[in-house]
Amino acid sequence: MKKTSIILLVVIAVCVAGMVMMVGDFSTYETFATARKKEGKKIHVIGALDKGKEVVYDPAKDANYFSFFMKDKSGEVTKVVFNGTRPTDFEKSTELVLTGKMVGSEFHCDKILMKCPSKYKDEQTAYSAQKDI
Repeated sequence: MKKTSIILLVVIAVCVAGMVMMVGDFSTYETFATARKKEGKKIHVIGALDKGKEVVYDPAKDANYFSFFMKDKSGEVTKVVFNGTRPTDFEKSTELVLTGKMVGSEFHCDKILMKCPSKYKDEQTAYSAQKDI
């Protein structure tokens, strides 16, 4: 074999090995039950705010402590602790994606993504009602 062929094969092998290692880092959405099995590992949990339970945020006492209860996709409700300020319009969110890890029975997150209701939804239904006339 030529030297260039050998070098090309080595480069291809390194690229394939790199891609295989990266595939293991892609995260999927978990539930609180699977998060307990992976305690200490950073994961993403998707769910909704449990509006029937207490939301704690007192900026006068501690501006970087925010806790609430979230119901995941399987229906399990767990206390969530966020070390940061309460996001604006948090109670209006329809869906939450949390990035963090389980610590005991609580989920400690360091990032909150909120899906809020569309402000155009009423306009869309009004438009479709006019269109049907």
